[in-house]
Amino acid sequence: MNLDEYMAYDATALAGLVSDKQVTPEELLELARARIREVNPTLNAVVIETAVAADRQVAGELSGPFAGVPFLIKDLAQEYKGYPTTSGSKALRHVVESQNALVTDRFLHAGLVILGKTNTPELGAKGITESDLWGPARNPWDPSRTTGGSSGGSAASVAAGVVPAAGANDGGGSIRIPAGCNGLVGLKPSRGLAPYGPHTGEPMFGMAVQGVVTRTVRDTAGLIDAIVGPNPLADYQSAQPERPFAELIAEAPGRLRIGYSARSAISGEASTDALAAVEATAELLTELGHDVVAVDPPYDDKALAQTFLTIWFAHLAADVADIKERTGAGDFDFEADTLAMVEVGRANGAVAALRALGEIAEYTHAMERFYTDHDYFLTPTIAQKPIRIGALDTPKALQAGARVAHRVHGGKALIKSGIIDQMIEENLGWVPYTQMANLTGRPAINVPVYWADDGLPLGVQFNGRLGADGALLQLAAQLEAARPWIDRFPARPTPAK
Repeated sequence: MNLDEYMAYDATALAGLVSDKQVTPEELLELARARIREVNPTLNAVVIETAVAADRQVAGELSGPFAGVPFLIKDLAQEYKGYPTTSGSKALRHVVESQNALVTDRFLHAGLVILGKTNTPELGAKGITESDLWGPARNPWDPSRTTGGSSGGSAASVAAGVVPAAGANDGGGSIRIPAGCNGLVGLKPSRGLAPYGPHTGEPMFGMAVQGVVTRTVRDTAGLIDAIVGPNPLADYQSAQPERPFAELIAEAPGRLRIGYSARSAISGEASTDALAAVEATAELLTELGHDVVAVDPPYDDKALAQTFLTIWFAHLAADVADIKERTGAGDFDFEADTLAMVEVGRANGAVAALRALGEIAEYTHAMERFYTDHDYFLTPTIAQKPIRIGALDTPKALQAGARVAHRVHGGKALIKSGIIDQMIEENLGWVPYTQMANLTGRPAINVPVYWADDGLPLGVQFNGRLGADGALLQLAAQLEAARPWIDRFPARPTPAK
């Protein structure tokens, strides 16, 4: 098998070739490594290679549905024993893990060969992947543009053909945004379905979930099948799927009622390209026999963003305090933007965080009212084409001011300065559609059915009821059959100017 042949297969097909002894895990591992050497100097997607562990895996007995398939895990909340989990932060770059994350164990149990860890923004705090520690991950469709975040390194690796699928997780869009930027499938599962642990219970009060980014729906279905299941250490057990998702996607979804909108109270109407993406998808759905109508957004996404960020700032403040206590890290081990968010979270206090948690019910109720008349809510995944690297850089003077504010506990001054409104407009303005699913625990999926005239992908997102993961995958499989995308590959990347 040569490199071009390797890149043409999805994970399911590669596993079949290994099972039929047409190719060995050792051969696949070397091909994946060759592709890393070819593209990573430009894309900066893989930041830690787990060479010793990967060689040990292929030298031993591999079993499971994806035995022998090369795979990458995210360098955030997917811990791997013997290697650091930096979470994109200088504060954690030397902290070596003593045990695997539960999801890592499940990836290994499925037979996946983990050859490295992927780039992520510091502590997963942004929808772009541009940390001070590792530098920016770049989009293989156009290396001058972002690959999204926070699973940006994973998405770039899959889109560039390094691996057919990679580990990801999602606390506010971190699976779907990179999938939307890179032309991939990205399912944010229902709350508790793909569990965290044993390091943590449910991060962000259950808003964050584990998952994958892939090139095909069947890979997403099979890999989610591999990681779902009860977690004996969880505070509660989620209802498990009655049938494997890999079986469900073989069945047509039936006639569906789908409401769609591209409007946002944060950014106004979506860009021409994002609007075209959702309208083209609505036309395709109609051709497939579904009832599709334009609707008013069922919730105010600007108010939701304020609720989301209040919770996120509180979570980040606690996370940074814990890291400092565990590692002895100082302020300059964290990025200035991170410290600004921490200080706002600390200044907001417990009352604001608890009030925001209480507000989640309003959005849950709004979506359930929507689902009385519709099966899914369709939106763009991103409101514009992937933005350029550096577009959201904080000026040096403001970074210095943020560090001072953190040192003197000046969070209230930051709040009065309008920094929250600015962060909503700048950081969420191009991705205003994804946070609702995290707040309410509902599943949502990015489906890559649209590319702009200049070749950049813009995904569309379907939001569903709690527990509708399998049904969302069925719909995605129907769209994939109608408009196949597996043969769409970016040109081999050249250095960004």
